Amino acid sequence: MPKIKAGGIIRNEHLAKIGVLSVPDRPGLASAVLRTLGEQDINVEFIVQCIDLQSHSHVVLCVASENAGAAVTALKSIQPVVGAQAIVSQPEVALISVFGPDFRERPAVAAGVCEALANVGINILAISTSISTVSCLIDKKRVEDAMLALREYFEFP
Repeated sequence: MPKIKAGGIIRNEHLAKIGVLSVPDRPGLASAVLRTLGEQDINVEFIVQCIDLQSHSHVVLCVASENAGAAVTALKSIQPVVGAQAIVSQPEVALISVFGPDFRERPAVAAGVCEALANVGINILAISTSISTVSCLIDKKRVEDAMLALREYFEFP
């Protein structure tokens, strides 16, 4: 099978994952979470949100590792206001992103990233895509394995 052409891989190994979990879904939730962090000068480098079958939102985001404690403290301060059942964190995560110029016109690029990681037993903690990038949040300890797997699966310049 021919390799899928891609532009490259970006990695960020200095992240902590934070989840604002099981919040009654309503307009303004993401705004409240992101505004709270912004007011503490904490940059959010990755964010995904989904809604479960009980209409509860789950916001998962990443901040720089050195800001994890302050971010959790800030988010716990709004936990009762937003109605989150839990604020959880996981230090030592990494973001691996495969990018390319024409991903929006090429089916199965995201599937290829997921397959390459699954083939070496890497669990994906969260996924986000854009027109030209597939980003996967993984355990920091598996970054080198992920890089090797993706280099085998994709063709890079």
